[in-house]
Amino acid sequence: MPLSKREIRHLLYIEEVEQLHVIFKALLTKMDRCLLKLDASTLKSSGEGELSRTSGSQYLAILKELNEIAKLYQKAGEQFWTLMKLRKTSICGLIVKYAKRTDDHQWLLMHKEVTDFESRRHLAMMMLPEVKEDYEDLFEMLIDRAHLLEESFAYIGRAESESLHGGLFMEFKNEEATGPGVMREWFPLVVEAIFNPENALFLACPNDRRRFYPNPGFAASKVQPRHLEFFNFSGRVIALALMHKVQVGIVLDRVLFLQLAGADIHLEDIRDADPILYSSCKQILDMDAEFIDSDALGLTFVREFEELGSRKVVQLCPNGKNIIVNSKNREEYIKLLIHHRFVTSISEQVSHFARGFSDILLKGSLPSFFFRSLELQDLDWVLYGSDAPICVEDWKEHTDYNGFEETDPQISWFWKIVGEMSAEQRRILLFFWTSVMYLPVEGFEGLTSRLYIYKSAEPNDRLPSSHTCFHRICFPPYPSMEIMQERLLIITQEHVYRSFGTW
Repeated sequence: MPLSKREIRHLLYIEEVEQLHVIFKALLTKMDRCLLKLDASTLKSSGEGELSRTSGSQYLAILKELNEIAKLYQKAGEQFWTLMKLRKTSICGLIVKYAKRTDDHQWLLMHKEVTDFESRRHLAMMMLPEVKEDYEDLFEMLIDRAHLLEESFAYIGRAESESLHGGLFMEFKNEEATGPGVMREWFPLVVEAIFNPENALFLACPNDRRRFYPNPGFAASKVQPRHLEFFNFSGRVIALALMHKVQVGIVLDRVLFLQLAGADIHLEDIRDADPILYSSCKQILDMDAEFIDSDALGLTFVREFEELGSRKVVQLCPNGKNIIVNSKNREEYIKLLIHHRFVTSISEQVSHFARGFSDILLKGSLPSFFFRSLELQDLDWVLYGSDAPICVEDWKEHTDYNGFEETDPQISWFWKIVGEMSAEQRRILLFFWTSVMYLPVEGFEGLTSRLYIYKSAEPNDRLPSSHTCFHRICFPPYPSMEIMQERLLIITQEHVYRSFGTW
C-alpha cells in the first residue's frame, strides 16, 4: 500500500531531525577541538591571538545555537554541558574577551558551573549601562558634605532613571576638585551614610559588620518617615557603584542577596544575620523527639518580637497560637519562623531596593536575573573589593614616573617610607593619591589606570599634591628622606587628608 502524503512528510521530518542530530554531534566534536586549541593566556592577553574579534564572537554564537539544538535530543544537553565544563578555561576566556552587550547571555549565566568569577562579573556588568565620557550626557550633582545623605537622596532618588545611565559629574560645595576622583570619593561616603545604624534602614550582621540586610518590620519608618523611598534610592546607589566600578566597603548579607535573586531562604542562610536565632533553630531540630513532644519548650506557631519598645506577637499560620510545636512539625515551624523574620517583615524594603536597582539596569534586564547570575562571593568582591592589606610591591609595579627616574633617590626613599607605614597610613595615602578607598579584588591591576608619581617645581617646603582623576601624586625633589617622610606623614593623618582642595 502506498504511503499517504502525511506519512511521507512525517518520514521526511524524522530524516531531517536525525540529520540535524548528526550535524550537532559533528559540530560539537569540531568545537571541542577548537576550544582545546585555544590557550587561555592567549585569550586574556592584550592581542587577539589566534582569533579575530569576529571569529571570537562567532565561537560564542555557535555554542549558543548548539545549546538550543541539544534541547531537542535525549542526553544531548548532558553531552553539551559536559564539554563546556571540560573546556571551562577557554569558555571563560572567550566570554571576557568577546562577549558583547548586544548579545543574549542568559543561556551562559544559567550555568554558573562553566564560568569563573571574572567571566560571571563580565556578563553581569554588561546588564548595566556603559559609562559615557560625553559631558552632555552626565548627571551633575553639587553636594554639601554636611548634608551628604539628604542632598544625595534629593539628586539620585528623585532623578529620572534614564538620566543616570550616562554617568555622573560630582562636585562638593566650596571645594575645587571635580571629575571622576570626586565621584570615587562620594560613593563610599554616601553608602556609609545609607548603611549607618543611626538611620535604621539596614542592620549589620553581628559576626560581620561589613554585611547588611534591611531592618525588619516598620521600626525604621518611625526614624525615617520616607524609609521606603530611601530603599529605592539605596538600590540605585548600589547599582550605580557597580556601573562605575567603585568599591564601596559594604556587602549585602545572604538573606538580602537571595531575595533579590528570587530564591528561598533556609536555615543555613541566616547564620550571619541572626546567629542567636540560627543556634536556637538548630537546637530545636537536634532535640530528642520525646523531649520536644512533651511540650517542655512551650512553643506554638507564633513569633514574638520587640518593636519600638513594645512586645509583638504574630501567628505564623492560621490558628498558630493553638498549634503546639512537636517533633513532626518542628521543621515547618522553623521554616515559617525564618520566612516571617527574613521575608515577610522586610518584603517592602527588599521590593523597593530591587526597584531602585532595576532603574539603573539596561532595559529588559531583571534585577532577579542579575543577582542569580552571580555567587554571593562574586558580589562581595565586586562591591567591597579586596580585604587584603595593601601590597607595596604590587603598588610599585603599577606605578610610573614623570620627571623622576626609578633610580632617583627620592623614589627609593618614597617606597621605603611607604613600606614602613602602617596599614591605615597606606590606605590614607592611596586615597589621597587616587580617591580609591577600597582596592578591587585584583589589587592595583584592577584599577582603571596605572598610578603616576610626578616631579613638581614647588619649593621643598611644600606638601605633596594630587590629581585623583588621573591617579597622580606630585611632590618636589625633597633633599632628604627625613623631610620627605615628614611631608608624607602629614598627609596621612585622618583629620588632614580629606581637607585638601577646599577653598
